[in-house]
Amino acid sequence: MRIIQTNKAPQAIGPYVQGRIANGFLFASGQVPLNPENGEVVGTTIQEQTTQVLKNISAILEEAGITADHIVKTTCFLKNMDDFVAFNEVYSTLFNEALPARSAVEVARLPKDVLVEIEIIASVTEA
Repeated sequence: MRIIQTNKAPQAIGPYVQGRIANGFLFASGQVPLNPENGEVVGTTIQEQTTQVLKNISAILEEAGITADHIVKTTCFLKNMDDFVAFNEVYSTLFNEALPARSAVEVARLPKDVLVEIEIIASVTEA
């Protein structure tokens, strides 16, 4: 197993790692819209926050030596399901034609009261 750690994504704020590769897959911890340089929440809208989350995910993928085309599953946590359409508009920009399986759920509260958190599972062996 290999730990994935990059300064281009927010540091863990608890007892977990940004990502771990095991059995040919990258399991990345949920990413929230934190600026990796100062740990502050980026943006106030679902679009701004989703954009930052995707930047953080991309940094973890880059550190693992793969791209978004390798993502096989995402789990998306939204504070308000009314943001679903606006969220999807930004979320879809991460992917080309290789769309992952996905779950999207509304939750009562997220760390630092952000609007969105996304976790991913990606193949490190093929796209």
